[in-house]
Amino acid sequence: MADNTLQFEWIVTIQGNLDAMFRDVPDIFVAGDHLIYPVEGNIGIRQAPDAYVAFGRPKGHRGSYAVCEEDGIFPQVIFEVWSPHNRQQEMEVKREFYEKYGAEEYYIVYPEFPAHIDGWRQENGVLARLPEMNGFVSPRLKIKFELKRGKVAIHRPDGERFLSFVELRTLAELERTHAAAEQQRAKTVEQRATVEQQRAETAEQRAAKLAARLRELGIDPDAV
Repeated sequence: MADNTLQFEWIVTIQGNLDAMFRDVPDIFVAGDHLIYPVEGNIGIRQAPDAYVAFGRPKGHRGSYAVCEEDGIFPQVIFEVWSPHNRQQEMEVKREFYEKYGAEEYYIVYPEFPAHIDGWRQENGVLARLPEMNGFVSPRLKIKFELKRGKVAIHRPDGERFLSFVELRTLAELERTHAAAEQQRAKTVEQRATVEQQRAETAEQRAAKLAARLRELGIDPDAV
């Protein structure tokens, strides 16, 4: 469980954005706050990372992630979100667990100001600490990490920033409002065009009637 609302928001944001990013890829499974059992028959060996990504595994709901039931594939990318209740020793135990069972990338997000990110990448079977995270691009996910003015940002491969649910909802509402305004603007332009067309038709009809009347009087309207 999350220790505070900021940690929970980041967990949901990371899991949700990754899941949405890979929504059209059938063999990438994304989960959050979900138990992983790496050893068959031993339920005492487990961890529940805040978010993880398993390449080569189908989508679908699971009660847990048992590696023995997942073709022996341990999730390749792991995320943890730091809270004030976490202890460094606890995080070290988690890192050793993920290293032992085959994680390729491991990230700890520290969301509170001054926010930062710690990262590790597998080298020769060991999770080696990454010296610089600002601008680092995940080899597996292709997402980029940014540290700026005491804040953390994660960007999709297309450059779009990971947005929280509230930000996504606000953006969707703004887009709907903009679309409605554009639709109303187009409707107004169409109505004005219709009015102008009607005016032109009315003027043309009046001119035709006047020309007919002049002809009745023996006057050539083209000579007037």
